[in-house]
Amino acid sequence: MSSNIPTFDELLDSAGQSAVHLEMRDVYAVAYESDVLRRWKATGDRDLDPGSAHWAPWVNLIRRTVDRGVVVRRARIVSEPVTDYIRYEHSGTEVNVGAGEQVRWLPRRRASDIALPGNDFWLIDGRLVRWNHFTGDGASGGGEMSDDPAVAKLCAQAFEAVWERAVPHAEYEVG
Repeated sequence: MSSNIPTFDELLDSAGQSAVHLEMRDVYAVAYESDVLRRWKATGDRDLDPGSAHWAPWVNLIRRTVDRGVVVRRARIVSEPVTDYIRYEHSGTEVNVGAGEQVRWLPRRRASDIALPGNDFWLIDGRLVRWNHFTGDGASGGGEMSDDPAVAKLCAQAFEAVWERAVPHAEYEVG
């Protein structure tokens, strides 16, 4: 494990073939989303402009990654009925998809027999893992890197098992 954590730009810019992301929490409380999440809860309005200050950095990163031929996939394991936070995420996922990410959703009850790592992660080219740690209340707890082949294999197998069962974003309804 390494404490030298690249930025997400550096991480995705390093990808040559694939970048997969597995999210397993029902609530995230990351600082950069606090204002938009609060507004969404109050009004139901969500910024869906890929060129907005909120979205542009991510959209540009995904587009340039995909434009290089890298496949970017995100899978989310969610409890049902879903939390308000998952409704919020779902309401903005069309921007991720429009940027070039493939996104699927897996109800947690359908993941019970999948061996899953203990934390969310990014897996780059099947060999480099960036763990995303979170506090109990969902705030970012920092990241950690691993290039251990056994760890990468665990993450790859877990992601593919989830992906195979998950529902494409366009077909998943949050209710």
